Amino acid sequence: MKSRSLNRSLKLKIYKSLIRPVVTYGCEAWTLTNRDEQHLRIFKRRVLRKIFGPVQNEDGSWRIRMNYELNELIGNADIVRFIKSRRIAWLGHVTRMDDKRTPKRILQWKPIGTRTRGRPQKRWIAGIEEDLQIMGVRQWRKEWEERAEWKKITEKVNTHSGL
Repeated sequence: MKSRSLNRSLKLKIYKSLIRPVVTYGCEAWTLTNRDEQHLRIFKRRVLRKIFGPVQNEDGSWRIRMNYELNELIGNADIVRFIKSRRIAWLGHVTRMDDKRTPKRILQWKPIGTRTRGRPQKRWIAGIEEDLQIMGVRQWRKEWEERAEWKKITEKVNTHSGL
């Protein structure tokens, strides 16, 4: 990423086609904590700083690019919003499945017994419902039936500033 023989647009294509898919592999099944989100954003900024390099001030000194400068350069494309959109798309896919399919049975499964003592871990579906509530999608259980409407919701996640 530091090579000067590759231009920035090619480096960004490498990031979007090779690095980001490797980092987000299987992200549809993740339950993201705030700490996970923070680590993913730090990683993204680190890679982008390698791609774009330092910037020179008016006095001739060099400095690293600020976070807002990196966001402007890539058009506010956030890796966490990408993951959340993939999770919402996966939810729509699973809920449209036949009831006999394993992913749908696992989604509908209610465990028997009590949880261990302590703070309960955040469930996968709870995280997605929280994201949908932030976006203002109220009756999501009715909207997943229409693929076109559900696709609009998943695309809306990438541009939503609250996630």
